[in-house]
Amino acid sequence: MPIPDYQSIMLPLLSYASDDLEHSNREAITHLADQFQLTEQEREERLPSGKQATFDNRMGWAKTYMEKGGLLEKTRRAYFKITPRGHDVLASKPDVINIALLEQFDEFVEFRGNKQDKDKPATPIRETSTETPEEALEIAFQSLKQELVDDILKSIHSCTPVFFEKLVVDLLIAMGYGGSRKEAGEATKATNDDGIDGIIKEDRLGLDIIYIQAKRWKDTVHRPEIDKFIGSLTRNRARKGVFITTSRFSSGTYDAVQTLDMKVVLIDGRRLAELMIEHDVGVVPISAYEIKHIDSDYYLEE
Repeated sequence: MPIPDYQSIMLPLLSYASDDLEHSNREAITHLADQFQLTEQEREERLPSGKQATFDNRMGWAKTYMEKGGLLEKTRRAYFKITPRGHDVLASKPDVINIALLEQFDEFVEFRGNKQDKDKPATPIRETSTETPEEALEIAFQSLKQELVDDILKSIHSCTPVFFEKLVVDLLIAMGYGGSRKEAGEATKATNDDGIDGIIKEDRLGLDIIYIQAKRWKDTVHRPEIDKFIGSLTRNRARKGVFITTSRFSSGTYDAVQTLDMKVVLIDGRRLAELMIEHDVGVVPISAYEIKHIDSDYYLEE
């Protein structure tokens, strides 16, 4: 079955805690994953950032919301138990426990920020939302990032081949390759095929070199182009190469580099734009949001 949303987890989680025993977060996650019959792949599925398992995140928010509504309480770090109010809610035999049900409790409404200013309109709560706050933020972030990737690629295609050469050099330097700007610039040279070819130092000491081919194309790069690049690397006894394109690679191109003795990395247009974003090449930040959580260790008294 698909991973349940955080509101669907609330009632099973409260029922699990109805034995009045203290339970750990990890025990609860394992128990409910078994109850929902999640596969190993579903248990390991992660948020877009890759920093937390999706089911763990949804479990965490289901527990947090019910704690703010007074149905569960923290007993110590990473442990919880049911409250008398939680027993009362279960005794009413609800079909579901969700945001709408929790809104009957003043503590939860205050937690959601809808009582802070009587003259200020209440923040709307999407009762049918299946996204936790982290999921909503990460989905919005990924959407904005994808839009930026598209804008970057459009801008690259509108620029000259000479500018594309400079862009690739700037990116490689930002990623830590090529030594100085002057050295990297001298290591690459413009060609007449709307791309650049050259070599660049893998590190500042020049312990190894990387052969580069980059093509500012809109058409798909097929295997013959990769085979020619591999042939060039072989003739030069090179061990490492990077082929960069502003378009995409056909499936056969990836097959061509899988079983080589040398290391060949293929970077398509989207990956190129993502690397530019990651290393602040051709982009500028306009705002930043920092998400923090409680430092439980700070509050431990010796």
